[in-house]
Amino acid sequence: MSEYTDRPGGTTLRDRMDTWKATASRYALLPLRIFLGVTFVYAGLDKLTDPAFLADTGTGSIGETMRGVRDTAAIPGLVDLALHSPTGFGYAIAFGEIAVGLGTLLGLYARLAALGGALISLSLWLTVSWQVNPYYLGNDLAYLMAWLPLLLAGAPVLSVDRLLAERRRMP
Repeated sequence: MSEYTDRPGGTTLRDRMDTWKATASRYALLPLRIFLGVTFVYAGLDKLTDPAFLADTGTGSIGETMRGVRDTAAIPGLVDLALHSPTGFGYAIAFGEIAVGLGTLLGLYARLAALGGALISLSLWLTVSWQVNPYYLGNDLAYLMAWLPLLLAGAPVLSVDRLLAERRRMP
């Protein structure tokens, strides 16, 4: 009996470690999915329930925010586009965040949800938080980077996508 084997014919410590590593790897993105999903659902609901945010003008409104960042944005044209209908843009962002958050939490069209989250974060980084200096104090760039692993890997465990894939494989 080897020093790495529990019992004759049993699994080795190396086998158990390999099994643990494989399991840990499968679940590694789950905390990120939960964090981003909850955060985006919360952000969308927060916007929808804040009457000041959805207003065209006034303190805390999406319109005032967009007008305030227009001259410092990396792509002012994106801000100009939003300023055509600030309230409509606010609703679009809020509903987009909710859809992305729910898709991420459920693992439903997970890569598409991650792409949506990355695009929302990218657009906010290029407009609202572009002027933050040093760059690492702005959170939109960090959110953009957090979406990329989910965009690449999808939701391989505990997801509707996985259940649907398994159903398609059944005879």
